[in-house]
Amino acid sequence: MRGGLESGRERGGWERDGRRERGGPESGVGGERGGRGRRGDRERGAGGGGERRQGRKAREDEPPRSEAEAAREICIRQLAVRPRTRAELAKALAKQEISGEVIAEVLDRYDEVGMIDDAAFARAWVSSRHQGRGLARRALANELRQRGVDAEVAGAALESVDDEAEAATARALVDRKLRTIRGEPAAVFRKLVGMLARKGYSAGVAIRAAKDALAARDAEAAEFAEQIDADAMADE
Repeated sequence: MRGGLESGRERGGWERDGRRERGGPESGVGGERGGRGRRGDRERGAGGGGERRQGRKAREDEPPRSEAEAAREICIRQLAVRPRTRAELAKALAKQEISGEVIAEVLDRYDEVGMIDDAAFARAWVSSRHQGRGLARRALANELRQRGVDAEVAGAALESVDDEAEAATARALVDRKLRTIRGEPAAVFRKLVGMLARKGYSAGVAIRAAKDALAARDAEAAEFAEQIDADAMADE
């Protein structure tokens, strides 16, 4: 009986000894790996800190920018988004507290090299907004004025949209709107005229476009359109 117990104790001791032996080297290797990992982290951390300090020092060593350089950078960022008028750039520079003397100097230079061209801006704006949004000359003139374009320059650009082109665009807008609008002819008529008025069309152009479109829609709308005196209404 004692022999059995002793044999069991011996086996238990061997198993415990075996586990300690197996665990010992593995624990040692893990410890070594952990130590090396921590040292590596510290070394990498020290290296990263050094790089950051060097970057800050390099920036501190850079000479301060002149006001003109700062102004040019602001202009480049503005022009990268879309073309700008001289007035728009001047406003952006003044907002950043650039002096008036430097603003004039930088913008004069941009004028010379063609980076600012209010006439070209106005022509492109009129073409894009008339064809894309269907805006009339009155609305386009207002937008150009808000962007600081000279009245004479704006007027020259607006010459590309004549009475015939404006009337054709108004009719196209009305036809498109009629595809989605429903209701009594009188209510539809008011909505069409209001839509054109918001886009800058005169009362005469808007009323005629809406009347002609309703006349071609159906019998009920045509009957209503016959009662509309566009000239009389436009004069009211």
